[in-house]
Amino acid sequence: MKLSRRRALGATAAVALAAGSARAQAYPSKPVRLIVPYSAGGGADTTARLIAPKLQEALGQTVVVENKPGAGGMIGDEIVAKAAPDGHTLLIGAFAHAVNPSLFPKMPFRTPEDFAPVSLLVTVPELMVITPSHPAKTVAELVALAKAQPGKLSYASSGNGSAQHLAAELFKMRTGTDIQHVPYKGGALAVADVAAGHVPFYFGNMSAALPQARGGRVRPLAVTSPARSPAAPDVPTLTEAGVPDCEISEWNALIAPAGTPPAVIARLHMEVAKIMRAEEMKAKFADLGADAIGSTPDELAAFLRSEMKKWAEVVKAANIKVE
Repeated sequence: MKLSRRRALGATAAVALAAGSARAQAYPSKPVRLIVPYSAGGGADTTARLIAPKLQEALGQTVVVENKPGAGGMIGDEIVAKAAPDGHTLLIGAFAHAVNPSLFPKMPFRTPEDFAPVSLLVTVPELMVITPSHPAKTVAELVALAKAQPGKLSYASSGNGSAQHLAAELFKMRTGTDIQHVPYKGGALAVADVAAGHVPFYFGNMSAALPQARGGRVRPLAVTSPARSPAAPDVPTLTEAGVPDCEISEWNALIAPAGTPPAVIARLHMEVAKIMRAEEMKAKFADLGADAIGSTPDELAAFLRSEMKKWAEVVKAANIKVE
């Protein structure tokens, strides 16, 4: 009886394995949608449009990029969270995906429960920039000035709860400084006022802030990555500048709805990892100040847990509210 039962269980497992393999081979059976929860032209959109043609070639099926902006990225996230879990609707997740649960007590979906991680695609550090004419020439000088005049110094951000806002609040926590927040409706307006001298400094997405620094409109002070960026090798890290444990990167990841078959997740990961690790793709993202990654699903899951925990602590400590 025991032998018969073992044979039956083995046969069941073999059938399940064969079914999973068949699903992976049949996938995709129709066009694949890449949902970008932001407007065209931003970092997530750029990532999606760089990988879409390569993914289309690898899958042998049309891959369509769809921009679904609004509600801090939650409109696009909700579309994917509630989509059929068959791998045909995927999310280009971004920084806010891990931060929103701390900013919004009530959301129309659950993070991370309603999603299945596929791969971390790229990471992009922040570039700390200052008005060119500002007397502080280094991070240490800026910190000393802030401590000498508590509450007098200010920083710009692209809005409440943005990566730039959280980067500056983490900087304040690590340096023990009192610096006022001046939120703008977008990074372009923020960096323009820093360049004009209306607000002293700003943490900007490397891809957006680096061209401003190269053009001399702002002066770079530090990068928020663990190591110096190849795109700006002369700019020190915050750790080198005397502010340890202040790392922050914006990022994009490929995420599927929860319940997507493991075989489909594995196929997607395999193809995307190849794309992101290709020298051509690494070079394209390096030009934007970004690092192409191509992680495993488990690595992305661990990364998302870490990001959610880290920024929940910052949001609570800084009492950040989003209306």
